[in-house]
Amino acid sequence: MRSSGIFLLILFIAGCRSASHIPSVREGDIVFQVLRSGQGPAIQLATKSHYTHMGIVLFKNDQPYVFEAVEPVRFTALDKWIARGEKGHCVIKRLNNAEQILDAQALNRMRRIVPGFEGKHYDLTFGWDDSTIYCSELVWKVYDRALGIQVGNLHTLKDFDLSSTIVQEKIRERYGSRVPLDETVISPKDIFDSELLTTVEIIN
Repeated sequence: MRSSGIFLLILFIAGCRSASHIPSVREGDIVFQVLRSGQGPAIQLATKSHYTHMGIVLFKNDQPYVFEAVEPVRFTALDKWIARGEKGHCVIKRLNNAEQILDAQALNRMRRIVPGFEGKHYDLTFGWDDSTIYCSELVWKVYDRALGIQVGNLHTLKDFDLSSTIVQEKIRERYGSRVPLDETVISPKDIFDSELLTTVEIIN
């Protein structure tokens, strides 16, 4: 009887530790996850990326949040953001020289950029202007405008693989017959593969 009680106590403690695990993130970290719903499969096929969504970590009241372009652009608590992804999986990446670059002044410049994007609608047509914003565009522009760092190489829409039926259907839905093939775009894969970043943690 006593041994079974000890066993249950061990299970309870292990469960609490697992449920309360929050990764050791720093401000400015970039996080990636998979969202299968909506346009996720089309993004994976067109860009050859496993990850379909991303955001940038910033702290509010000493707690980690993800600043992300959803509908609308907003902050989401990191634990809720991770739980929302497929199987709770995410990858955390960081600038290779973050300790030198992301000092208090740099992070303050990032925070001053945020209000210009917060509350904007999600960009369903992946335009490069600031009227609406999509996830990888948001992260790229925050880094570029706050720090002058281009995390990931820019492309045009025609650089992606638009041949699959799923992608073609999404293109017709978003653009009709006028597809802006020369529109500047940045994908989650472009940022994920950037040589400026290193992986610091993989969850699940």
